[in-house]
Amino acid sequence: KTKKTDEETPKKAPKATKTASKKVATKKVEEVPVKLRVRLRAYENKVLDASVKQIMDTALRHESKIIGPVPLPTEIKKYTVNRSPFIYKNSREQFEIRVHKRMMDILNPSAKAVEALTNLNLPSGVDIEVTMG
Repeated sequence: KTKKTDEETPKKAPKATKTASKKVATKKVEEVPVKLRVRLRAYENKVLDASVKQIMDTALRHESKIIGPVPLPTEIKKYTVNRSPFIYKNSREQFEIRVHKRMMDILNPSAKAVEALTNLNLPSGVDIEVTMG
Protein backbone atom coordinates (compact mmCIF):
# COMPACT_ATOMS: atom_id res chain seq x y z
CA LYS A 1 0.00 0.00 0.00
CA THR A 2 1.18 3.39 -0.86
CA LYS A 3 0.01 6.40 0.98
CA LYS A 4 -1.09 9.30 -1.10
CA THR A 5 0.25 12.61 -0.05
CA ASP A 6 -1.63 15.85 -0.25
CA GLU A 7 0.01 16.64 -3.55
CA GLU A 8 -1.12 13.42 -5.18
CA THR A 9 -4.74 13.47 -4.06
CA PRO A 10 -6.97 15.27 -6.49
CA LYS A 11 -8.46 18.36 -4.97
CA LYS A 12 -12.16 18.73 -5.28
CA ALA A 13 -13.45 21.88 -6.80
CA PRO A 14 -15.60 23.94 -4.48
CA LYS A 15 -19.26 23.16 -4.85
CA ALA A 16 -21.20 25.57 -6.89
CA THR A 17 -23.61 27.34 -4.63
CA LYS A 18 -27.07 27.93 -5.83
CA THR A 19 -27.77 31.57 -6.07
CA ALA A 20 -30.75 32.17 -3.90
CA SER A 21 -33.27 34.40 -5.49
CA LYS A 22 -33.45 37.52 -3.44
CA LYS A 23 -36.86 37.95 -1.98
CA VAL A 24 -37.77 41.33 -0.72
CA ALA A 25 -39.13 40.69 2.72
CA THR A 26 -41.74 43.12 3.79
CA LYS A 27 -41.64 43.55 7.52
CA LYS A 28 -44.85 44.35 9.20
CA VAL A 29 -44.46 47.37 11.37
CA GLU A 30 -45.95 46.19 14.61
CA GLU A 31 -47.42 48.78 16.86
CA VAL A 32 -45.68 48.68 20.18
CA PRO A 33 -48.37 49.13 22.80
CA VAL A 34 -47.75 52.24 24.84
CA LYS A 35 -48.39 51.70 28.51
CA LEU A 36 -48.59 54.22 31.31
CA ARG A 37 -47.93 52.62 34.69
CA VAL A 38 -49.43 54.68 37.49
CA ARG A 39 -48.39 53.97 41.08
CA LEU A 40 -50.22 55.68 43.90
CA ARG A 41 -49.21 55.87 47.57
CA ALA A 42 -51.11 57.37 50.49
CA TYR A 43 -51.42 57.07 54.25
CA GLU A 44 -55.23 56.87 54.12
CA ASN A 45 -56.84 54.19 51.98
CA LYS A 46 -60.13 56.09 51.46
CA VAL A 47 -58.33 59.07 49.93
CA LEU A 48 -56.27 56.69 47.82
CA ASP A 49 -59.33 54.84 46.50
CA ALA A 50 -61.05 58.13 45.67
CA SER A 51 -58.07 59.31 43.62
CA VAL A 52 -57.84 55.90 41.86
CA LYS A 53 -61.50 56.24 40.88
CA GLN A 54 -60.85 59.77 39.62
CA ILE A 55 -57.96 58.55 37.41
CA MET A 56 -60.03 55.62 36.11
CA ASP A 57 -62.95 57.89 35.20
CA THR A 58 -60.63 60.25 33.34
CA ALA A 59 -58.97 57.44 31.38
CA LEU A 60 -62.28 55.76 30.51
CA ARG A 61 -63.74 59.09 29.39
CA HIS A 62 -60.96 59.26 26.78
CA GLU A 63 -61.49 55.61 25.73
CA SER A 64 -58.28 54.13 27.12
CA LYS A 65 -58.10 50.56 28.34
CA ILE A 66 -57.27 50.14 32.03
CA ILE A 67 -55.69 47.21 33.83
CA GLY A 68 -56.20 47.40 37.55
CA PRO A 69 -56.20 48.96 40.06
CA VAL A 70 -54.01 46.34 41.68
CA PRO A 71 -53.65 46.69 45.45
CA LEU A 72 -50.01 46.33 46.40
CA PRO A 73 -48.91 45.21 49.88
CA THR A 74 -49.35 47.81 52.59
CA GLU A 75 -46.03 49.00 53.94
CA ILE A 76 -46.11 49.12 57.75
CA LYS A 77 -43.39 50.92 59.73
CA LYS A 78 -43.51 50.42 63.49
CA TYR A 79 -41.77 52.62 66.05
CA THR A 80 -41.40 51.58 69.69
CA VAL A 81 -40.83 54.32 72.26
CA ASN A 82 -40.32 54.25 76.03
CA ARG A 83 -43.15 56.00 77.86
CA SER A 84 -40.93 56.97 80.75
CA PRO A 85 -37.83 59.13 80.31
CA PHE A 86 -35.79 57.29 82.95
CA ILE A 87 -36.53 53.73 84.08
CA TYR A 88 -39.59 51.51 83.61
CA LYS A 89 -38.36 49.74 80.50
CA ASN A 90 -41.48 47.54 80.46
CA SER A 91 -43.72 50.50 79.83
CA ARG A 92 -43.52 51.17 76.11
CA GLU A 93 -45.70 52.56 73.41
CA GLN A 94 -45.84 51.53 69.75
CA PHE A 95 -46.67 53.77 66.82
CA GLU A 96 -47.06 52.70 63.23
CA ILE A 97 -47.28 54.33 59.84
CA ARG A 98 -49.18 52.48 57.13
CA VAL A 99 -48.53 53.31 53.49
CA HIS A 100 -51.26 52.00 51.21
CA LYS A 101 -50.31 51.44 47.57
CA ARG A 102 -52.16 50.87 44.30
CA MET A 103 -50.91 50.27 40.77
CA MET A 104 -52.73 50.53 37.46
CA ASP A 105 -51.80 50.36 33.79
CA ILE A 106 -53.37 52.53 31.12
CA LEU A 107 -52.91 50.96 27.68
CA ASN A 108 -52.60 53.06 24.52
CA PRO A 109 -53.62 56.41 26.00
CA SER A 110 -54.45 59.15 23.53
CA ALA A 111 -52.77 62.54 23.70
CA LYS A 112 -55.95 64.04 25.13
CA ALA A 113 -56.05 61.36 27.83
CA VAL A 114 -52.46 62.09 28.87
CA GLU A 115 -53.18 65.81 28.96
CA ALA A 116 -56.32 65.25 31.03
CA LEU A 117 -54.39 63.05 33.47
CA THR A 118 -51.67 65.68 33.93
CA ASN A 119 -54.27 68.38 34.63
CA LEU A 120 -56.06 66.20 37.19
CA ASN A 121 -56.35 67.66 40.71
CA LEU A 122 -55.70 64.86 43.17
CA PRO A 123 -56.22 65.25 46.93
CA SER A 124 -53.24 66.18 49.06
CA GLY A 125 -51.56 63.25 50.71
CA VAL A 126 -51.56 61.12 47.55
CA ASP A 127 -48.17 60.50 45.93
CA ILE A 128 -48.42 59.62 42.24
CA GLU A 129 -45.63 58.14 40.12
CA VAL A 130 -46.15 57.70 36.37
CA THR A 131 -43.77 55.72 34.17
CA MET A 132 -44.06 55.07 30.48
CA GLY A 133 -43.07 51.73 29.09
